[in-house]
Amino acid sequence: MPNIINIDSLDEAQALIGANDSHITYLEEEFGVKIHTLGNEITVSGEETNQVELVEDVLLHLLKIIQRGMSISLGDVQSAAMMAKNNTIEYLQDLYNEEIAKDAKGKSIKAKTTGQRIYVDNIKKHDLTFGIGPAGTGKTFLAVVIACQMLRENQIKRIVLTRPAVEAGENLGFLPGDLKEKVDPYLRPLYDGLHAVLGVETTDRLIERGIIEVAPLAYMRGRTLNDAFVILDEAQNTTEMQMKMFLTRLGFGSKMIVTGDETQIDLPGSTRSGLVESVKRLQDIKGIAINRMDENDVVRHPLVSKIILAYEKEANI
Repeated sequence: MPNIINIDSLDEAQALIGANDSHITYLEEEFGVKIHTLGNEITVSGEETNQVELVEDVLLHLLKIIQRGMSISLGDVQSAAMMAKNNTIEYLQDLYNEEIAKDAKGKSIKAKTTGQRIYVDNIKKHDLTFGIGPAGTGKTFLAVVIACQMLRENQIKRIVLTRPAVEAGENLGFLPGDLKEKVDPYLRPLYDGLHAVLGVETTDRLIERGIIEVAPLAYMRGRTLNDAFVILDEAQNTTEMQMKMFLTRLGFGSKMIVTGDETQIDLPGSTRSGLVESVKRLQDIKGIAINRMDENDVVRHPLVSKIILAYEKEANI
């Protein structure tokens, strides 16, 4: 017997189905079911009863969000599907209860997965937080969002963004241009987060005034960063000494966020990653939060999580 969902409003049904049926198409492919729509009625059928029930659960939980006057995207459907598979779908509503910040266009920014929600909570509660996970989990973007919100609320006086510049295999001194021009290509993901929350003009103005500082990791040496929100991105490419140097810059009234992906280390030869070593040493220290996110927290295109899983399987062979 197929499972039938009756929806009161045609507008709500259309929002649930998605533009060009994109939401139900994703669910069909992800769970191996068939979804048919007729007016306000959605029918879910399939050979595996468990999968049919999971999809029905996803649709009903997403419908509750729509009925609260919120819009949902394909990313929301993807997150709900992953939570259903992990038996955490009952917490989906909680993700929409707390706004982290508003973007430059006034749209709410919220956690999209339970992993992201825990990460955000830990950043707020701890002075030093590690965010470790693959591309697309939001570890860098969310840190930048919280930094911008704390700046807006005068909880900090400045934002400091940094990352090691090792990907190109070149010394910064041999690259053309001034410091900003040398470092910008490596820090583009951080700029993207700032632009999304503050807008390009505000970001540029705050950088000019020194309220937002973007600099290579080497320029952190010898400093103590007070009343600041400090983000070290791509930390897997730090050496042990660089990581120690960075972590000891933490000053009073500051928060420090370290993000990275332990599977994407670009350090030469047998050089050990400062991120990997620091997590081993610091994981039992009270007051330090270590968050690990995985493919279930990826909020990019649905194929990204599948790509990550495929590479992880090959690495374990």
